[in-house]
Amino acid sequence: MSNLNSISSQFETIQIINENGEIVNEPLMPDLSASQLQMLMERMVYIRTIDQRCISLTRQGRLGFYAPVAGQEASMIGTQYVLEKDDWILPGYRDLPQILFHGVPLSQLFLWSKGHYKGGEMPDGVNVTPPQIIIGAQIVQAAGVGLGLKKKKKKNVAITYTGDGGSSQGDFYEGLNFAGVYKSPTIFVVQNNQFAISTPFEKQTAAKTIAHKSIAAGIKGVRVDGMDILATYAVTKEARERAVNSNGPTLIETVTYRYGPHSTSGDNPAIYRTKQLDLSWVKKDPITRFRLYLENQNLWTPEHESQVIEQAKEDVKLAIKQVESEKKQTVSNLIENMFEELPGNLIEQLERENSK
Repeated sequence: MSNLNSISSQFETIQIINENGEIVNEPLMPDLSASQLQMLMERMVYIRTIDQRCISLTRQGRLGFYAPVAGQEASMIGTQYVLEKDDWILPGYRDLPQILFHGVPLSQLFLWSKGHYKGGEMPDGVNVTPPQIIIGAQIVQAAGVGLGLKKKKKKNVAITYTGDGGSSQGDFYEGLNFAGVYKSPTIFVVQNNQFAISTPFEKQTAAKTIAHKSIAAGIKGVRVDGMDILATYAVTKEARERAVNSNGPTLIETVTYRYGPHSTSGDNPAIYRTKQLDLSWVKKDPITRFRLYLENQNLWTPEHESQVIEQAKEDVKLAIKQVESEKKQTVSNLIENMFEELPGNLIEQLERENSK
């Protein structure tokens, strides 16, 4: 038991801003300008607004699959803001905010949600892979992308995201092990939002934290308050610097919470979560605490926030209009996009389709 306790002390949750918007860890405070601090807040408010609009669009049948992100903004925005243009993101299906700010247009993300083949065509010069639907399946690839960057002597990193449920997948352990052996410049972010759909974290693993799992892979592990955007930024910045200086990968566990359902496809969080639990996490809201901090620094006003909200609404309106003007996908599109040279049986199928 003493050994377990000593290990646990290595993974205390890092926090910089508490729930009241107060700095509680001055030495870790990142060196960010006033405009950078404002941009972090703008991005969180922007994503919270887009999240609300996406849920509405899904209910109207105008979007397809969508995984809500409210509550996880600090985890997503803080870890992505560190990245440089030539870094690679290998996202999961909930990680649309990160790739949006890495250069993927909102309209393309909407096409991806609708299952349109153009949704997976990442723009030239934007180092992002299409969001992975299979749980944790991008972890091994991220280790490989990182190794590729290392072999090309690039001062860049690969970063990938999964949830607490993804940490139970075999690919997760294989990816961490591979990255550790070859010192791949990869950052593995596990957004521990407490539930893998309806499975609570305590039934997901016997480990006290997900960060513990770094020990077996021989890599750096960090646990951070995922509702604190300055803390998520600070630990990711350190992880990136470690990676590009050939000091190996990092596993970052962001302790966060999703306020909504796992996805808009039907789960009801009221069945597996209590109102008391929800309220306890609402008190930790990443936007509320950062707003308090910025207001105390005279860096944020209600007018500024309203402008960001209105811009987000307008961007969603334009993006969905563009998506709905796109030519609808057909069955033949799926077949044609899968093969460079169609096999005979599919040629016959297409001929039958076209003759109808």
